[in-house]
Amino acid sequence: QVQLAESGGGLVQAGGSLRLSCAASGRVFSNLAMGWFRQAPGKEREFVAAISWSGGRTLYSASAQGRFSLSRDNAKNTIYLRMNSLKPEDTAVYYCAVSLGAQPSSDSDQFEYWGQGTQVTVSS
Repeated sequence: QVQLAESGGGLVQAGGSLRLSCAASGRVFSNLAMGWFRQAPGKEREFVAAISWSGGRTLYSASAQGRFSLSRDNAKNTIYLRMNSLKPEDTAVYYCAVSLGAQPSSDSDQFEYWGQGTQVTVSS
């Protein structure tokens, strides 16, 4: 059974940083892209960032570009989202996902497995 375990969420003040982790288990994902999406209360889920199977390519949303950094450790089947300069509008539940393919995509339909989510709250 495939499982994705997110961690690292929490409460932080505006301007602060957090690092989210997503550990995958149940099968090997080293040949698949992975990514993060988020959903704020009352809003639709939106793309945050994605990374290719090798880690050589990354894709970021406009709001994440320049502030967030996504990396992966295939030996640990884990991806890491470093979030800097956090803003109140970054408050959301962040979901980790595994893609159907090897290259990063912002299309949620391209992702097959999803985690339960981790809450990120940024206070002003």
